[in-house]
Amino acid sequence: MIDWFLKMKHWQLFIWTFGAPVCTQIIIMVSMISNISHESNPEPEQMYLYFKFIPIITFIFMVTFFTWFWAIAIGLQKKVPAHIPLNTILFKILFFIVLIYSFFYMIGFLIIMSGIFQTDQPPDFSIFRSLFWIILPIHLFSVFCVIYATYLVAKTFKTAELQRAVKFTDFAGEFLMLWFFPIGIWFIQPKINKMVEE
Repeated sequence: MIDWFLKMKHWQLFIWTFGAPVCTQIIIMVSMISNISHESNPEPEQMYLYFKFIPIITFIFMVTFFTWFWAIAIGLQKKVPAHIPLNTILFKILFFIVLIYSFFYMIGFLIIMSGIFQTDQPPDFSIFRSLFWIILPIHLFSVFCVIYATYLVAKTFKTAELQRAVKFTDFAGEFLMLWFFPIGIWFIQPKINKMVEE
């Protein structure tokens, strides 16, 4: 699986991580808006049906995107010089924390949407307020995990490319390209393909 992601062409990766999810969401939103405009009082169950697809699309995107991250951080370790250790253990721990949090976040989203659209009563926002203070620190920690994962992926990529120890200034460009991945994929993935071929 790792080699498959490392050998994948940039346009294929772009379609899986960005093109397909965005196009699917556009189709769902257009279909939903069209349904609302044709019916003066659309059924809540119909609206919920549309919202059920959003976590599924998000999950597919996240699995593809983070598998690509995993492939770079772990798969390119064989290209990194043996005397330059990189902390992949911390990367793996933080990586799975993000995946677990994302999974529970999407389950929570579905439960909230189900409660809003499938009951006649207005939602109880006091529950949201109390949950907010629980979710906020977990969410911020998850953001930190993603930043660290992006940092290590960029560092691994640049270390494998230059075959020497690197500072942040050496891979700051790659870090930003990975952060803005729809653009960065077109520049980073061809270099990864070349590394794997060599």
